[in-house]
This record gives sequence, C-alpha cells and structure tokens, in this order.
Amino acid sequence: MKQHCRQEAETAKLATQLANHISGFLTQNPQKHLNISLIGNLGAGKTTFARYLIQAMGHQGKVKSPTYTLCEIYPLHTQSGTITAHHFDLYRMRDPLEWQEAGFAECFDVPGFCLIEWPEKANGTLPPFDIQIELAAGSDENERVITMTALLSDGVSVLENFTK
Repeated sequence: MKQHCRQEAETAKLATQLANHISGFLTQNPQKHLNISLIGNLGAGKTTFARYLIQAMGHQGKVKSPTYTLCEIYPLHTQSGTITAHHFDLYRMRDPLEWQEAGFAECFDVPGFCLIEWPEKANGTLPPFDIQIELAAGSDENERVITMTALLSDGVSVLENFTK
C-alpha cells in the first residue's frame, strides 16, 4: 500500500489508521508480537511516524527518539490487556550484534510490537519483519511518500483490511 502524504497531518492520519489495525489485531491475538521496520533516509520522518503510531495506540506522554538509548519502551493498555511497544533506532550502532549484547533480543518475544528504525544496521541479526514501512521525503518539508508492505502472515492480517 502506497500513500502520498502532502502534509504532516496526513502522515499522522495514516499512522493512526495503522495503529487502529494493529490494535485490532492484537486485541484478537493478545499474545502475538509484531515486528515492524521503518526504512528511509535521514530526515525521512521515521521517528515522527513512530511517534504518531505510539500515541495513537494510547500512549499519553512524550514519545522520545531512541537515537542515543537504542530503545524506548512504552506500555500500552488495550481492550485485552497491556502490550508493550519497543521503539528502536539503530542508526548509531557500530556492530550488528550490539542490540543483542544489550539484552534487547527478548523484546521480540513479549506481546505487542517492535518498531525498528535503521534495521539494516543490524545486518540480518533481527527476527523477520511482519510489516515494512518505507518513508521517502518529498519536495516539500512535510511531504512524504509512505509505502507499507506485509512481509509475513501476521502483517497480511494487519494490512489486509487497511484500504477497505
């Protein structure tokens, strides 16, 4: 699915729609976990998209960029209980195994989802992704082209009714 967002408000709306589909999937499958990659050049809007998504999932506070911490954790309350959103930014990683040595591997086993910016920095050490979100900046500073692709069956379940 490809969406041309001409303003930041349209990006926020798309992230909110995705959050609703993720919430529905996790409500029906409360023990499931989704892995979502955020792909794009520096300044493409990956952190902004993640911020809107996490806030739309119910987080009331500030959503910080995990550039220096590698991971920010957000407990989210849903109809079926609490899930956890792990927001990773691997941009500053120097070695693909850094995130594993930091003990982040178990984050991929808890109910909820992981959003991973710069997954290519982990060079194949991450679990498979359910959904890939690619962001590309447009000619205007708030313009984005956002492409969402389901890579595994759970990702298909999340995105299958997205355009309906």
